[in-house]
Amino acid sequence: MIEIQSFASGSSGNMYTIFDGETKIMIEAGISIKRIKQALDFKVSSLAGVLLSHSHGDHSMSIEDVAKMGVDCYMSDSTATEVGIEHNRVKTIENKKQFRIGTFTILPFDVQHDVKTFGFLIQSDAGDKLLFATDTYYIKYKFQGLTHLMVECNYSQKILNENVDSGRIHEFLRKRVVKSHFSLENMLVFLKANDLSKVQEIHLLHLSDTNSDEAVFKKAVQEQTGKLVYVP
Repeated sequence: MIEIQSFASGSSGNMYTIFDGETKIMIEAGISIKRIKQALDFKVSSLAGVLLSHSHGDHSMSIEDVAKMGVDCYMSDSTATEVGIEHNRVKTIENKKQFRIGTFTILPFDVQHDVKTFGFLIQSDAGDKLLFATDTYYIKYKFQGLTHLMVECNYSQKILNENVDSGRIHEFLRKRVVKSHFSLENMLVFLKANDLSKVQEIHLLHLSDTNSDEAVFKKAVQEQTGKLVYVP
């Protein structure tokens, strides 16, 4: 079974690891290298690779530091350009072209954001299949046989609209959030459209500090799916 650890999730930084008993992969490097080292118990060499979904700093902050420490870093060519990284440990990947990291087979797929962003379908040789998707307002694909989900659930349309009405946030920010991030409502539609029969865990990622409610989100997803739900 895949072991998922979330060390940071949100606009202040993102960093996760997955481990299938043989291969450990880090997803995102959006916190300081000091915190990354601490999260890994100072065993950076235990990583078989790092997946980077896109170039925004809360996901990419320390990617160059990780590469300099000898870890292969996988990202799109446009993400590498936007981050400004040139290193022999950078491995560029392409939309819908599978590649391997240890005992994992990984399929990058495009999601909708304000920069080029990949989600990842990650399958272990042991049979587990994990979906990772963050910083997107829409996922157009459907997936079969998933066992684990790590998907953004950034905001609730209700809470966001209430914050606009109260003047807590400006209308232009509301429009940006709607066109950049996955809402609870869209998450529930996405879950309903996909095969969850084998799903063991659902991890809700990247909750907004002001436009979300952890307890409400967790309850809504649990009630619809009947699955174990975690919020980092």
